[in-house]
Amino acid sequence: MSRFSEGLKIIPRIAWYLAITLYIGFSTLAITVFIPQDRVMRNWPLAGKLAFAYGAALIFVPWILLIGYIYADAKRRGMRYVMWTWLSVLIPDAIGIVIYFILRDPLPRPCPGCSALVKSGFVFCPYCGTAMKPRCPNCGHAVEHGWSNCSECGAKLPALPASSGVA
Repeated sequence: MSRFSEGLKIIPRIAWYLAITLYIGFSTLAITVFIPQDRVMRNWPLAGKLAFAYGAALIFVPWILLIGYIYADAKRRGMRYVMWTWLSVLIPDAIGIVIYFILRDPLPRPCPGCSALVKSGFVFCPYCGTAMKPRCPNCGHAVEHGWSNCSECGAKLPALPASSGVA
Protein backbone atom coordinates (compact mmCIF):
# COMPACT_ATOMS: atom_id res chain seq x y z
CA MET A 1 0.00 0.00 0.00
CA SER A 2 1.36 3.44 -0.87
CA ARG A 3 1.91 6.25 1.61
CA PHE A 4 -0.64 8.33 -0.28
CA SER A 5 -3.44 5.78 0.19
CA GLU A 6 -2.45 5.38 3.84
CA GLY A 7 -2.67 9.16 4.22
CA LEU A 8 -6.14 9.21 2.67
CA LYS A 9 -7.35 6.70 5.26
CA ILE A 10 -6.69 9.02 8.20
CA ILE A 11 -8.88 11.82 6.82
CA PRO A 12 -12.03 11.91 8.97
CA ARG A 13 -15.32 10.96 7.32
CA ILE A 14 -16.83 14.30 8.17
CA ALA A 15 -14.18 15.98 5.97
CA TRP A 16 -15.09 13.66 3.07
CA TYR A 17 -18.82 14.35 3.53
CA LEU A 18 -18.24 18.09 3.82
CA ALA A 19 -16.03 18.18 0.69
CA ILE A 20 -18.53 16.19 -1.38
CA THR A 21 -21.50 18.21 -0.11
CA LEU A 22 -19.82 21.54 -0.84
CA TYR A 23 -18.74 20.33 -4.29
CA ILE A 24 -22.28 19.27 -5.23
CA GLY A 25 -23.81 22.37 -3.64
CA PHE A 26 -21.47 24.85 -5.33
CA SER A 27 -21.82 23.11 -8.70
CA THR A 28 -25.60 23.15 -8.45
CA LEU A 29 -25.60 26.78 -7.37
CA ALA A 30 -23.34 27.73 -10.28
CA ILE A 31 -25.53 25.92 -12.85
CA THR A 32 -28.85 27.20 -11.50
CA VAL A 33 -28.02 30.72 -10.23
CA PHE A 34 -24.62 32.14 -11.20
CA ILE A 35 -24.46 31.21 -14.88
CA PRO A 36 -28.06 32.16 -15.85
CA GLN A 37 -27.73 35.58 -14.17
CA ASP A 38 -24.36 36.52 -15.65
CA ARG A 39 -24.59 38.31 -19.02
CA VAL A 40 -21.35 36.88 -20.39
CA MET A 41 -21.62 33.31 -19.11
CA ARG A 42 -25.23 33.05 -20.28
CA ASN A 43 -23.93 33.04 -23.87
CA TRP A 44 -21.25 30.41 -23.32
CA PRO A 45 -21.67 27.01 -24.97
CA LEU A 46 -23.02 24.23 -22.75
CA ALA A 47 -19.58 22.59 -22.45
CA GLY A 48 -18.11 25.84 -21.10
CA LYS A 49 -20.91 26.28 -18.60
CA LEU A 50 -20.48 22.72 -17.33
CA ALA A 51 -16.69 23.05 -17.20
CA PHE A 52 -16.97 26.23 -15.16
CA ALA A 53 -19.62 24.90 -12.79
CA TYR A 54 -17.97 21.55 -12.08
CA GLY A 55 -14.35 22.66 -12.50
CA ALA A 56 -14.43 25.72 -10.25
CA ALA A 57 -16.04 23.67 -7.49
CA LEU A 58 -13.03 21.32 -7.48
CA ILE A 59 -11.04 23.98 -5.62
CA PHE A 60 -12.94 23.17 -2.42
CA VAL A 61 -12.36 19.41 -2.39
CA PRO A 62 -8.57 19.21 -1.88
CA TRP A 63 -8.60 22.18 0.48
CA ILE A 64 -11.20 20.61 2.79
CA LEU A 65 -9.50 17.20 2.61
CA LEU A 66 -6.15 18.79 3.50
CA ILE A 67 -7.73 20.47 6.51
CA GLY A 68 -9.16 17.10 7.58
CA TYR A 69 -5.79 15.44 7.07
CA ILE A 70 -4.04 18.09 9.18
CA TYR A 71 -6.59 17.58 11.97
CA ALA A 72 -6.12 13.80 12.05
CA ASP A 73 -2.35 13.84 11.46
CA ALA A 74 -1.67 16.39 14.20
CA LYS A 75 -3.86 14.38 16.56
CA ARG A 76 -1.98 11.12 15.91
CA ARG A 77 1.38 12.89 16.34
CA GLY A 78 0.36 14.26 19.75
CA MET A 79 0.39 17.87 18.58
CA ARG A 80 -2.15 20.61 19.31
CA TYR A 81 -4.54 19.48 16.59
CA VAL A 82 -7.25 22.10 17.14
CA MET A 83 -4.71 24.92 16.93
CA TRP A 84 -3.11 23.52 13.75
CA THR A 85 -6.51 22.96 12.15
CA TRP A 86 -7.54 26.57 12.81
CA LEU A 87 -4.19 27.91 11.62
CA SER A 88 -4.46 25.96 8.38
CA VAL A 89 -7.98 27.28 7.83
CA LEU A 90 -7.43 30.92 8.78
CA ILE A 91 -3.99 31.75 7.37
CA PRO A 92 -4.64 32.82 3.76
CA ASP A 93 -3.20 31.39 0.55
CA ALA A 94 -2.64 27.94 2.12
CA ILE A 95 0.38 29.25 4.01
CA GLY A 96 -0.96 27.66 7.21
CA ILE A 97 -1.02 24.27 5.47
CA VAL A 98 2.56 24.69 4.28
CA ILE A 99 3.71 25.79 7.75
CA TYR A 100 2.10 22.69 9.27
CA PHE A 101 3.94 20.33 6.94
CA ILE A 102 7.24 22.10 7.66
CA LEU A 103 6.87 22.15 11.46
CA ARG A 104 5.02 18.92 12.25
CA ASP A 105 6.49 16.52 14.79
CA PRO A 106 7.69 13.04 13.82
CA LEU A 107 5.35 10.12 14.41
CA PRO A 108 5.55 8.56 17.88
CA ARG A 109 7.35 5.19 18.14
CA PRO A 110 6.27 2.12 20.08
CA CYS A 111 8.26 1.42 23.25
CA PRO A 112 10.25 -1.84 23.05
CA GLY A 113 9.26 -2.62 26.65
CA CYS A 114 5.55 -1.83 26.99
CA SER A 115 4.52 -1.01 23.37
CA ALA A 116 3.08 2.37 24.40
CA LEU A 117 3.46 5.13 21.80
CA VAL A 118 6.29 7.45 22.82
CA LYS A 119 7.27 10.77 21.22
CA SER A 120 10.24 10.50 18.92
CA GLY A 121 12.66 12.65 20.92
CA PHE A 122 12.29 10.72 24.17
CA VAL A 123 15.34 8.74 25.28
CA PHE A 124 13.40 6.70 27.85
CA CYS A 125 9.76 5.55 27.88
CA PRO A 126 7.78 7.73 30.31
CA TYR A 127 5.48 4.78 31.11
CA CYS A 128 7.93 1.96 31.93
CA GLY A 129 11.39 3.58 31.88
CA THR A 130 12.79 1.38 29.09
CA ALA A 131 15.51 2.97 26.99
CA MET A 132 14.11 3.74 23.54
CA LYS A 133 17.52 2.94 21.99
CA PRO A 134 20.25 0.78 23.46
CA ARG A 135 23.27 2.65 24.84
CA CYS A 136 27.00 2.05 24.74
CA PRO A 137 28.16 0.73 28.15
CA ASN A 138 31.43 2.69 27.80
CA CYS A 139 30.36 6.23 26.73
CA GLY A 140 26.54 6.16 27.00
CA HIS A 141 25.79 7.24 23.43
CA ALA A 142 22.85 5.65 21.63
CA VAL A 143 23.71 2.68 19.40
CA GLU A 144 21.70 0.76 16.81
CA HIS A 145 20.74 -2.90 16.80
CA GLY A 146 23.24 -4.96 14.86
CA TRP A 147 26.25 -2.74 15.57
CA SER A 148 29.27 -4.53 16.97
CA ASN A 149 31.19 -1.34 17.94
CA CYS A 150 30.12 2.07 19.25
CA SER A 151 30.32 4.82 16.64
CA GLU A 152 31.48 7.39 19.24
CA CYS A 153 34.16 5.63 21.28
CA GLY A 154 34.78 2.43 19.29
CA ALA A 155 34.14 0.15 22.27
CA LYS A 156 33.05 -3.41 21.60
CA LEU A 157 29.31 -3.73 22.20
CA PRO A 158 27.67 -6.71 23.88
CA ALA A 159 25.29 -8.74 21.72
CA LEU A 160 22.01 -6.82 21.61
CA PRO A 161 18.64 -8.56 21.38
CA ALA A 162 16.96 -8.63 17.96
CA SER A 163 15.33 -5.39 16.90
CA SER A 164 11.61 -5.12 17.61
CA GLY A 165 11.01 -2.83 14.62
CA VAL A 166 11.91 0.35 16.49
CA ALA A 167 14.07 2.70 14.45
